[in-house]
Amino acid sequence: MTTAPAKTADPAIRKTLRTGWLLLAIALPFGVTLEGLHGFKVQAYLASEMRREMWRLAHAHGTLLGILCLISGAIAEAYIAAPIRPRVLAFIRWGAVLMPLGFFLGGVLNSEGDPSLGILLVPVGALLLVIALVRVALAPRPR
Repeated sequence: MTTAPAKTADPAIRKTLRTGWLLLAIALPFGVTLEGLHGFKVQAYLASEMRREMWRLAHAHGTLLGILCLISGAIAEAYIAAPIRPRVLAFIRWGAVLMPLGFFLGGVLNSEGDPSLGILLVPVGALLLVIALVRVALAPRPR
């Protein structure tokens, strides 16, 4: 007989898990949509190599960062000290959302040579993720 997993009272963990599930719920069907656009030879998609590249990156990053959110939420109580947990998990959530969103927006209304200005969200998201990961790596492990 198995027991139900304990619900966490930590809102940062709940938000991080919710973000991970939502990212997966968006990014995975988005990848299938990209395959459909390619398969049906939709010219608005195929005509721009930059758009294809940006949207593939959005799909890949959304999927992988969604998984990062789920893993972070699952191990947070054991591996992220309580005093830094809310901020670290917030940085992970925001970074995980901003990176794929930046790639997606970079492929909207882009010129053939350059992504659109939405791409500026990517380094912001990446910086938030790096700060969070370094903070966890350097913090003492909770007991």
